[in-house]
Amino acid sequence: MKTLISARQRSAQLTFGELGDRTLAKVRRRIIPVICLLYFVAFLDRNNVGFAKLTMSEDIGLTATAYGLGAGIFFIGYALFEVPSNGGMYRFGARKWIARILISWGICAAAMALVNGETTFYVIRFLLGAAEAGFFPAVVFYLTLWFPAAQRVTVLGLFILAQPVSNAIGAPLSGLLLNLNGLLGLHGWQWLYIIEGIPAVILGILAPRLLTDRPEEAHWLRPDERSWLSTTMANELAEKQRSGSHSFLDGLKDRRALVYAFLNFGMVCGIYGFGLWLPTVVAGLGKLDPAQVGFIVVIPYAAAAFFVFYWSRRSDRTGKRAAHASISMLIAAFGLTGAAFLLPVNPVAALVFLTIAAMGVFSATAPLLSMPSAALGGAAAAAGLALVNSIGNVGGFVAPYAVGLLNDATHSNLAGLLFLAGCLVITAIATFLYARNRPEGTAAPSAVAAAALAKTI
Repeated sequence: MKTLISARQRSAQLTFGELGDRTLAKVRRRIIPVICLLYFVAFLDRNNVGFAKLTMSEDIGLTATAYGLGAGIFFIGYALFEVPSNGGMYRFGARKWIARILISWGICAAAMALVNGETTFYVIRFLLGAAEAGFFPAVVFYLTLWFPAAQRVTVLGLFILAQPVSNAIGAPLSGLLLNLNGLLGLHGWQWLYIIEGIPAVILGILAPRLLTDRPEEAHWLRPDERSWLSTTMANELAEKQRSGSHSFLDGLKDRRALVYAFLNFGMVCGIYGFGLWLPTVVAGLGKLDPAQVGFIVVIPYAAAAFFVFYWSRRSDRTGKRAAHASISMLIAAFGLTGAAFLLPVNPVAALVFLTIAAMGVFSATAPLLSMPSAALGGAAAAAGLALVNSIGNVGGFVAPYAVGLLNDATHSNLAGLLFLAGCLVITAIATFLYARNRPEGTAAPSAVAAAALAKTI
């Protein structure tokens, strides 16, 4: 009997049975491209300010500190409205709520073209963050409704892959758009905001047609596929709910959600401190125009995209999410430290280390965020993930602002990059110490898969 169970469990690590594998493959083909496209546009609109800075700062008189504050204040608006937004998503459904988010942030993203000084820069960046609030945790929660825990890191990795891909494609695009300077009397950075803001509005109008709220409503699945997926996800949710109450308010009070929120804070410091200042750092490698900066920035993000995909799949295969998240952050810290000391000495070597940093910082996201999503279920997951992302994204305010202050004080990138590396080292150690022995941080995916397979036999 033990041999039979063991064999089933080993096979379940790789398969959910013919029906389950076929169903999940169909769900991946239907859902993943859509949400990746949405996140691609979101990341483009929140990070294009890094390229706009190359010419906008001089046009409207922004110091490095003022830029860092304005770039980061996006995340204050995001954090303040994150939990209420996810409550709206849970009540009204993913399709309608994600559409609302897309349209409002697209309008605010294009409105960045109206910036004419520090005050308007701060105000519109804040409004953009408030408009986009709830999008990321809404999608992470949405994925928990469609994919079993055994596949979630890989699926999250595919979703998060949109981060480096967005930057890899958006960097040269943004650099080229800056060359439209003077067209119809507008600056190049104004065209950048307008052109890159419009796609979010269009996708917001299309989102209700492109997304389905829950497996039970997926008429694009065959009846047996729809039944299998609905039953599998209901069984997973029931298993989580045996450990206690899982209301929306319970998710906000859950100690695990709070701990992962602060771990996410440290990781986000690295992601946005790196992303929002990378074009400026690359511009310091030599006498480069904005288009050249755009094409050089592709290199770190392209390498990161390949590594994110590999690392997420490896995390799923081993189940060691805590270790994978921690190692990723240490890799990023190593890259940032090397780049900090090599920038004034050897630009090519510095770019290599920036590439290592990008690979590390983006690959940490999927294994780290999969842990709270595996620990929480139902409405508690919606609230808990919103809390994790809300507090985490405060790091998106702290890091760019701190780097700006350090750059103004030292007239160098060294201190800012070392600050980001330090944040990541501390977070890597804390993540490993907290989650290394917890079920969501170390459990191999075989248990959940085996249970799902057993129900089909």
